[in-house]
Amino acid sequence: MTTPATPAPATPAAPAAKGGPASYFPSIEKKYGRPIEEWKDLIRTSPLVKHMELVAWLKTEHGLGHGHANALVAHTLAEKTA
Repeated sequence: MTTPATPAPATPAAPAAKGGPASYFPSIEKKYGRPIEEWKDLIRTSPLVKHMELVAWLKTEHGLGHGHANALVAHTLAEKTA
């Protein structure tokens, strides 16, 4: 008789998997000192429209990390389609 295999423990999910892009907002505000709405206004008024162009712009011009820039852009662009 064989013993049933014990499943491997689950690996912790990344913050975005738990709560989506908005789960990054508290750390973005803390790290960069600007409210989220200000970042979203910058994204909305930018002449850029493509996701990765906006991410690159936030990283280059405003010093955001990739994950933070990506979360802000994803959340802001999703509002347009909702």
